[in-house]
Amino acid sequence: MGKLTISLAVILLVRFLPAAAQHVQLPSYYTLDSELADSLNTFVRSLNLDSTFSVGEDGTEQVSLAVIDLNHGNPRFGGVHPDNFIYPASVYKMYVAAEILRQVSRGDYALTRQVAVTAHNAVDGAREILSDPRPVLHAGDTVTINYLLDLMITRSDNSAANCLIDVARRENINDLLHEYGWQGSEVTRKFLKRKFEDAGYDTVRGTETCALHAADFMYRITSNQLVNPWVSQQMKALLGRQLDMSKLSPGLPPGAMFSHKTGWFSFWTNDVGIVDDGRTRYIIACFVPMREAEAGEKMKVLSGRIFNLLRQPQDRP
Repeated sequence: MGKLTISLAVILLVRFLPAAAQHVQLPSYYTLDSELADSLNTFVRSLNLDSTFSVGEDGTEQVSLAVIDLNHGNPRFGGVHPDNFIYPASVYKMYVAAEILRQVSRGDYALTRQVAVTAHNAVDGAREILSDPRPVLHAGDTVTINYLLDLMITRSDNSAANCLIDVARRENINDLLHEYGWQGSEVTRKFLKRKFEDAGYDTVRGTETCALHAADFMYRITSNQLVNPWVSQQMKALLGRQLDMSKLSPGLPPGAMFSHKTGWFSFWTNDVGIVDDGRTRYIIACFVPMREAEAGEKMKVLSGRIFNLLRQPQDRP
């Protein structure tokens, strides 16, 4: 199946998934920027990220990259296979957080609500970020929704994510995603082995997303349009406290704020977020089907080149 790269000739981004036809269309509020797309393609090729990568029993994959330039009146969009659905790893925890915050926003429960950790949800044997002193969750622990949200986003805690998926319920998370046209990015799985999955979810396809959907999600956050301003600003605050700074972050200048969510597992290394240094602002969604040890330096270089490309003229050396 072909995976499209934005060019002058491509206006609509269309990708057909094996399970069902999914039409990924660039929202009308973006201006398609062919020069940005061409530059991104050049960067990807120069880093040998334009290959088709082996991802074990899942076959082969390609990168999915999207950038939204926020330095002009209208947001400008460019990408490399931005419509390619790919395993997001922990990036999809941000979708879970959004639905939790939507439910809190409408008064279903408070951030202070206590949640008991069940045995099958307590999957982490060690902290995902070793520098974070908070202990791993164990069966029988009782903690607040707010604590679980912070663990899930800032430390990428899998046990916290499993608990919050139960609270939010997958059908509600997916209803939210569908409201914004993000079909194909449904949350189908918890962060555990299939044999421990809830009935009905033990045979579903794995969760996927694409760079366009992930970048559009971030755009709605930064423009206060993800559910409402409260949800959007809560999300941005959580993402701004991200503890994993090992992927796109090293390519950014020290003064740049990066509100983002990372994900890494096996063959996948991903990072999605909002870059803002007070002058230069953009969104980047980068999904690389490579192991973290191999992808790290390439993502750092890619991040630096994109920042320098979009840096405002008065800030260039």
